Amino acid sequence: MDGPAASGKEKISKYISKKWNLKHLDSGILYRRLALILLNDKIKINNSNEIKKKLREIGNISFRKSKKIRTQKIGNFASIIAVNKSIREFINNLQYNFVKKNKNYRGFVIDGRDIGSVVFKNADLKLFIVVNAEIRAKRRYKQLIDSGEKSIYPKILKDIKLRDKKDKNRKNSPLVIPKDAYHINNEGKFKKTTDQINKLLKKL
Repeated sequence: MDGPAASGKEKISKYISKKWNLKHLDSGILYRRLALILLNDKIKINNSNEIKKKLREIGNISFRKSKKIRTQKIGNFASIIAVNKSIREFINNLQYNFVKKNKNYRGFVIDGRDIGSVVFKNADLKLFIVVNAEIRAKRRYKQLIDSGEKSIYPKILKDIKLRDKKDKNRKNSPLVIPKDAYHINNEGKFKKTTDQINKLLKKL
């Protein structure tokens, strides 16, 4: 499952995971966790040798969710480091290993920006979540306010549009709609979204 920032991929993936008994992996967690590590260790993101050395030291990253990595600052920095080829290869390998280690599961629902286009090109079903920037900004604003983080809607909207631009125009694994992906509109009620997806999953 792919889609732009704040399009609701995590919520949809959690639903699918529970409904269809699939193992869920949110690739965004990995980028956010790595972003936090690089920020804390003050790694220069324009120094490729320094990044490669740090990635070798890290070796692995926790897949657990945490409030520490859900801030707007971490999200923006995760988008910045995502353009780095070494970082994308590192994260992709973590995802491949995750699937290999959990082969006993019925299947997986994995969400991100390049899952269907790069990471798992042979997925049984590819979904691309569509939501306009204004709706995504309102949802992200509410999410941040509810979590206790100070936030300003116009800035959120600006950040989301900037992130879209970065994701779509980066050299390595840009955000694209895979040719064989189904477009899922998630601008309305959640049930309408899940009804679309359940119809597709029933055909598998």
